[in-house]
Amino acid sequence: MVTDKGRRGRAAAGGTEAIYNRIAVLRAERNVSRRQLAEELGVHYQTVGYLERGEYSPSLHLALRIARYFEVPVEVVFSTEPFPRIGQ
Repeated sequence: MVTDKGRRGRAAAGGTEAIYNRIAVLRAERNVSRRQLAEELGVHYQTVGYLERGEYSPSLHLALRIARYFEVPVEVVFSTEPFPRIGQ
């Protein structure tokens, strides 16, 4: 499950460990739509939604491209542990 909402658990497909992300938060901070991000990354806009909801884990290559797009280290975007809630 990929989320910035602090949920725990295993990814739905294949029982692999959860990968958490801050894609939605980074998009919102920069006023970037899913379509805009998808176009920049060369993926379908639904892929961005799947990533944000934890329905899809990115390849290493895609994860690095996402981090580069937002100009942050990959560990700012992705983690194997839930991110702390904003404001806590």
